[in-house]
Amino acid sequence: MTSDKRELVDVLKAELEFVENGGYRHPVRASWRPQFFFQDSPTCLNFDPKQRPKPCADCALMQLTPADSQQKKFPCRHIALNERGDTLDSLYRCGTQEETESALAQWLKVEIARLERAKVESVAASEHPEVHVKARFVTRD
Repeated sequence: MTSDKRELVDVLKAELEFVENGGYRHPVRASWRPQFFFQDSPTCLNFDPKQRPKPCADCALMQLTPADSQQKKFPCRHIALNERGDTLDSLYRCGTQEETESALAQWLKVEIARLERAKVESVAASEHPEVHVKARFVTRD
């Protein structure tokens, strides 16, 4: 269980905004090296180097990280971004920065829509709860 109190959908929306505003193309820090998606974003729990580092296990993104990748050094790199199973880790190896950014942006849009749809369905279900009644028919002689 993560200790990140942020709502997952809010984290994803902030990340999408950062991507769409060119945050990875115009880095504020570490401009001497390629940027790492999620890690070099303000959405990362460890974005501020002045703060004490927090474990990735505390991040809201762990909800989307496969169980077999949650113990890796950078678990968010192993979230599947599409049906082919591409991850940031695999795209860092064989994709361009533009391809990786595009795949991430598309995944963020799909995931945000899925989470918002689930929230609406959850609210609708709670407004109209299904009622189950256990009844016995008694006949009188």
